[in-house]
Amino acid sequence: MSAEPLILDLGVGNLGNVARALTAAGARPIVSADPAAVRVARRIVLPGVGAFRPPRERLRGALEEALRAALAGGAHLLGICVGYQLLFEGSDEFGATGGLALLAGRITELPATVSLPHIGWNRLETHSPHPLLDGLESDVYVYFVHSFAPDADAGDGAPGKPDTETVATALHGRRFAAVSARDRICGTQFHPEKSGEAGLRVLRNFLALSGGDGACN
Repeated sequence: MSAEPLILDLGVGNLGNVARALTAAGARPIVSADPAAVRVARRIVLPGVGAFRPPRERLRGALEEALRAALAGGAHLLGICVGYQLLFEGSDEFGATGGLALLAGRITELPATVSLPHIGWNRLETHSPHPLLDGLESDVYVYFVHSFAPDADAGDGAPGKPDTETVATALHGRRFAAVSARDRICGTQFHPEKSGEAGLRVLRNFLALSGGDGACN
């Protein structure tokens, strides 16, 4: 398996910024949409901006099969923004669209009572320890650009409380899951590549996860 992170190119997202941030974090990322390269990758970064459906439509067939094969083989996966949303069961953006169902829950719109899209810095509230967030301050601010997000209690948690896959939340109109993890699958609704030193720390932490760790969480 390749030790360097593979940025999965779904035709959307600021791939250059993500690649530069990973380079600043100490990696030598490659950008690819080649199923053969995805299948043997050890670390995969799934970025995305914009609407849910276009990248989901591209992530089907041989490319989806390659991603699932890589995960079954022990790869670590980091979803960012829309790439994070793709990890869930589906989204209601512009009509219902199924997701990868690697994490529990659906993506729904933030309340119309607040300004949308949610753009800018917001506080991250951590609910459970996780190696992806090691070294971050408890009241760290990170950078968001989105109008849809997963519910904080979308999985198996009690109503109003974060489920066991939700590592951290943020508040904008409602509380939403901002960091989630299960096994070797992690994701952030915020943009690490736009979040300064805190974002670089998240990327370094992701790069430090090894195939022998057995789990992302």
